[in-house]
Amino acid sequence: MTDIASDWLHEEYAKPAPILVLGLGNVLIEDEGIGIAAIEYLNNYYSFGKEVELLDGGTSGMALLEDMRNRNTVIVLDAVSTGHQPGEMVILKNEQVPVFLRNKISPHQLALSDVLAILSFTDEQPKNIAIIGVEPVSLKTHIGLSPKVRQQLEPMIDEVLAMISATGYAVPEKSNQILHETDTPFHLV
Repeated sequence: MTDIASDWLHEEYAKPAPILVLGLGNVLIEDEGIGIAAIEYLNNYYSFGKEVELLDGGTSGMALLEDMRNRNTVIVLDAVSTGHQPGEMVILKNEQVPVFLRNKISPHQLALSDVLAILSFTDEQPKNIAIIGVEPVSLKTHIGLSPKVRQQLEPMIDEVLAMISATGYAVPEKSNQILHETDTPFHLV
């Protein structure tokens, strides 16, 4: 590569961050928005280095293929329907994820399953994958989370931070932010 060609390339954008924290969901359908609310919370209150990328994946589906390709770790945050009690947090890791995705328990899960299958076929799948989900209480058209699901937001964040910490990366709180119960992302009210 010539010096001219390498001068334009910012190293932090040359390859994906090792860790992707991916929030999925639809904020217009009450508890379906938990994954997006969690990404917003993380973005507002924690500082992430170039090793960790936060992504609001919404209901992107197959468009997530490039974002997930060749990651060391992918942590998916989403509403899940696994038969647990409404409002209960569910954590699935590595080998548990493909089995879980066969049940197609979320509208965008079919696409996530397909993305992981394609990445596996091309040997570009994440080395580690986890789904941190919360069983929805309500799926009615409404912006904001039900109180029972909202209570799982902080435990969900704690799990994400613990998983990132287990990979060797520290995630400090933003020093200029003071957390107050009323100071929450708009999706939660």
